[in-house]
Amino acid sequence: MSDRILDFWNTQAEKFGATHQASWGDIHAIRLETENIGSFIKEGDRILDIGCANGFSAIQHEGKTFDSLTGVDFSEAMIDAAEKNRLASITPERYRFEAGDIRKLRFENESFDLVYTTRTLINLPSWDEQKIGISECLRVCRKGGTVILSEAFWEPLVLLNAMRTLKSLPPLVEHDFNRYLKKSALETFLGSLNQTFKVIDFSSIYYLGSRFIRELVTNPDDYPGYSNPINEIFYNIEKDYSGGGFGIQQAYVLTKN
Repeated sequence: MSDRILDFWNTQAEKFGATHQASWGDIHAIRLETENIGSFIKEGDRILDIGCANGFSAIQHEGKTFDSLTGVDFSEAMIDAAEKNRLASITPERYRFEAGDIRKLRFENESFDLVYTTRTLINLPSWDEQKIGISECLRVCRKGGTVILSEAFWEPLVLLNAMRTLKSLPPLVEHDFNRYLKKSALETFLGSLNQTFKVIDFSSIYYLGSRFIRELVTNPDDYPGYSNPINEIFYNIEKDYSGGGFGIQQAYVLTKN
């Protein structure tokens, strides 16, 4: 990971501390990805959260009956903030946060029952390095365990921008510190590993509403930022309905062979 990307996340941690904004300003999207991951947590699970940032999302799972949750992040500043979130939680002893690199995890093979990333692979600068990160996720997961790649994808971005073009809206772009995964490349890679998977499109209605319909039916200046009542409406709809391929945030759920 380049120093530029690391510097960005260190700055985010120092600026926003233990709040959700250290990871992303879009609290509704964070809730959707956290709820989706939470649905796979089982009693007694040993969990690895790779790219845990400041631990904000990990702590949302504390009401579940897992055994332990280890969070890893490349940014030391994020880990410092995660420690504050851990100590403020109801069950701090179940959590551990430490600095680490998804491309070279320190854990033994098959150490965890559930391994997940959230917008982590997209911070790696090349597809070759992203493949290394995916392979490491699989390595540290036990056979029969679950790996969730909850990431941002290129094809839904293209689809959403096609809709925006029809109404002369400016295109959405990747941040300069992101490299969105291509679904086609990921599926080919997983196929080469004989690794089965399913795709959960948990954010399509939310993205279609918050990044398209909202700009057609309101003055965006009246509802600035992500955390506004218009976006919350689409978040609530998303919990009951989804699909259509517009969700830039999607999850590939793998059962370790």
